[in-house]
Amino acid sequence: MAPEAAPIRAVPVRHYGRWAAGVVILFLAFIVVRSVVTNSNLQWDVVGEYLFDDRILRGLQNTLILTGISMVIGVVGGILLAVMRLSPNPLMSGAAGIYIWLFRGTPLITQLLVWNYLAAAYPRVGLGIPFGPEFVSWNTNNLINLFAASLLGLGLNEAAYMAEIVRGGIASVDSGQLEAASALGMKRTTTLRRIILPQAMRVIIPPTGNETIAMLKTTSLVVVIGYFELMVSVQQIYAQNYKIIPLLLTAGVWYLFMTSILTLIQMQIEKHFSRGTSRGVANQAKWRSRMLGFRFGAGRGGAGGATA
Repeated sequence: MAPEAAPIRAVPVRHYGRWAAGVVILFLAFIVVRSVVTNSNLQWDVVGEYLFDDRILRGLQNTLILTGISMVIGVVGGILLAVMRLSPNPLMSGAAGIYIWLFRGTPLITQLLVWNYLAAAYPRVGLGIPFGPEFVSWNTNNLINLFAASLLGLGLNEAAYMAEIVRGGIASVDSGQLEAASALGMKRTTTLRRIILPQAMRVIIPPTGNETIAMLKTTSLVVVIGYFELMVSVQQIYAQNYKIIPLLLTAGVWYLFMTSILTLIQMQIEKHFSRGTSRGVANQAKWRSRMLGFRFGAGRGGAGGATA
């Protein structure tokens, strides 16, 4: 009879490098936090004083309005441009390609300045028949004020980037589904709305969330045309009291707070659209296994041995 094999003794792997790196990171983090908290030049009392100042809150409100409307323009425009880019019509595809090339190839600050000073090139804009009568016209300075120039610069620039994000999401869907829908007699627009876009959203949502967070911070560029938003309000205050660093910290605190909120919203939206995918199923299975383990554990070790 063969001798009984000795049980294998499993020895966990020691990750000394990770421990050392963790200690170094904690030490550096402690030094940085201590320096920031104890540095009297940062004037945290001034930060607290101006954090809820009326001018700061009005600038914050305008920043949020700019972010929201610009992203709506960017998303709607991006979807239209992506559909045009994928169109078999060469004119539509070419027009979308030129738009994306132009708005992605020039700096956003340049675009904001062009929209703000458009009246220098076109004093009046109107609608009418080319080389014929003009039905209605407007003074460009009255039509495109600082708010409109900010929206046009931010929104139209964002549409160019969103177009490529949406196009990538649509391209990620199996082309066989488009062919099957076409064989069933579905219109192209119906196929796009009911079959392609719902599946493409799983690819589109994460970069769109990143673009929204980036847009929140990009709105600070409208300082070049003087529209009143968070950074402009901060600049106007420290131009009067010369407390530059604490007021910049005030703006930084608000930006960090808002980006954190947007990140949480993005995570919930991604979780919603990941349902039914392998990642979503794996996360649900992990959660259920943890809950079952908790329930069985309560049954074995709970009072009276009763199951939860």
